[in-house]
Amino acid sequence: MGTWAVDAFGNDFAQDWAEDLHETTNMDAIENTLDTALAGADAGGELEAPLAAEALAAIEVLARLQGKGGARTEDSSAIDEWVDARKEKAKGAVKPRTDLAAKAQQALARIVSGQSELRQLWEESEHYAEWRAAVDDLAARLG
Repeated sequence: MGTWAVDAFGNDFAQDWAEDLHETTNMDAIENTLDTALAGADAGGELEAPLAAEALAAIEVLARLQGKGGARTEDSSAIDEWVDARKEKAKGAVKPRTDLAAKAQQALARIVSGQSELRQLWEESEHYAEWRAAVDDLAARLG
């Protein structure tokens, strides 16, 4: 995986997911991504790194829709465009459905668990503490 930053958008998988999001106008892509990240959790299966990276991007979208987004960067520009269009249409922040917010929290827990390949990859790097802080910050903003 090409990774250049610890935030949700600093990798190839998140960037590809963001491009695909532009083909939708509703929350289906976000929900499908979270469902995929949660699939197999009950069986104790490992969450693959690409799926975890996409889920982090989806969760960041939910936070941004609520007006609780992280820093706007060049890496987040595609997502910011999509979010801004949804917020403009809604005339303000967009509160996600309760079940979607719950799925996001469950996905975050799975991403930082021992069953997460993405976590394992970050643990092997010198930037694990920074990545974990970025994920914890996202969880706090999601509320």
